[in-house]
Amino acid sequence: MGVYVHFSDDQKYRANNVDLVDFLQRRGEKLIPSGRDKRLASDRSITVRGNEWYDHSAESGGYAIDFVRQFYGLSFPEAVTMLLGGEQGEIYKPASQKKQEPKQPFALPNPHSDMRRVYAYLTKTRLIDREVVSSFARAKLLYESCEKSKDGMKEYHNAVFVGYDENGVPRHAHKRGLYTEGTGFKGNVDSCDPAYSFHHIGISNILYVFEAPIDLLSYITLHPKDWQNHSYVALCGVSEYAMLKMLELHPNLNHVVLCLDHDEAGIEASEKYHDLLLEKGVSCDRDLSIHKDWNEDIKANHGLPAIPAEEHPQHLIRDEICRELTETAMTVKSNCSANTLSALLMKARSYLHWGQFSETDECLREMCRLSVAAASRVYRQMDHSRDISAVQSRLHSGFRTYENRGHLKTRLDLLESDIMALRGFERVVTAGEKEKLAECYEHIAAHALKGSILLEKHRQKMEQTQEMKLSM
Repeated sequence: MGVYVHFSDDQKYRANNVDLVDFLQRRGEKLIPSGRDKRLASDRSITVRGNEWYDHSAESGGYAIDFVRQFYGLSFPEAVTMLLGGEQGEIYKPASQKKQEPKQPFALPNPHSDMRRVYAYLTKTRLIDREVVSSFARAKLLYESCEKSKDGMKEYHNAVFVGYDENGVPRHAHKRGLYTEGTGFKGNVDSCDPAYSFHHIGISNILYVFEAPIDLLSYITLHPKDWQNHSYVALCGVSEYAMLKMLELHPNLNHVVLCLDHDEAGIEASEKYHDLLLEKGVSCDRDLSIHKDWNEDIKANHGLPAIPAEEHPQHLIRDEICRELTETAMTVKSNCSANTLSALLMKARSYLHWGQFSETDECLREMCRLSVAAASRVYRQMDHSRDISAVQSRLHSGFRTYENRGHLKTRLDLLESDIMALRGFERVVTAGEKEKLAECYEHIAAHALKGSILLEKHRQKMEQTQEMKLSM
């Protein structure tokens, strides 16, 4: 039986009223103008306007909650939580301002008389260095709250991680429950400004970025040397606002190290932020924990059970396909005309229609192999240093999980569009035209790779569903 989650009518209204254009753009989705609407680049059959959406291929649509349920495969409570921001610190724009309740002003939770529980939780349960905890407490970035229940019968104690603005005014607070039994409470205080979450600013040019305050403190515990010289920010989720605000306020910060969780969500966010930072001219590296996060690494160092790291499923599939490409590179046929690729695409559509997934996958992989070989051949004609191994490497490293959502049908439509574009290169003369031709082949290879990954994900999901049915 699933866990029952109660949402007020106001919460459900606000979730269903989220502006989907704003929501999707903040989550890294590319949108294409389509009249008064916006069309998803990753699924061009879907258009959005305000808080409404419509899937033209399925001839169905609705409002924000149903969109998030279908597009991300979430339950109703998960969809509402995502749209309301959950623990991410996100504030999505409403599609209209009707019936909007005025927000309560931000206020820090009432402090307790001491920090005994906070120290016990962070140093004994979380194994964070005591001096690190004390340093943040002395800076008034960390304290213990004592809050009453609505009926006044119970007290709740939380670690409160405070974020200040450039004028020293508290603008953000993240609460973490101090109870060791069960799943601990965590969340942002109402009316926080996500741009000013928990952070420390040093004098060096490096900014370390984390998902949660405890990750930040754990990293410093593991890497204590001269830590005060560097800058750190906890996003309190995976929203980029605080990271970008730190870079805006402190121009000396020109190098970011992403230290997000070693799991599917952390990997996806790291890819998105890496690309975002490079677009802004900010150099970026990534530091991965050995286990799921930095606090799990501390536990492992103390000989305690630790949650293992989780690789992104799409990366695992990508690696397998690219490994096969490398192994078969020398046996690929030289012919890669638009007609050849169109015929393979037509076969793939037909196989997919009849549920013949293995045959569909082979068509996509063959399109990928042919296109990689064709791109490298064009580069070779130009005396370009980019040989077939370089093209294969670009295909592997250029793949982004956050760009590969939606339906396989949409990916096949994008493939068809690129193959049509290929027909415009029948008479290639100049070096610039040859460069564009090679890039067109690389785009086709990238779409074929993404399509094959989506297909494998779908097949795995079907197998898991079947196994669940058999076990019931």
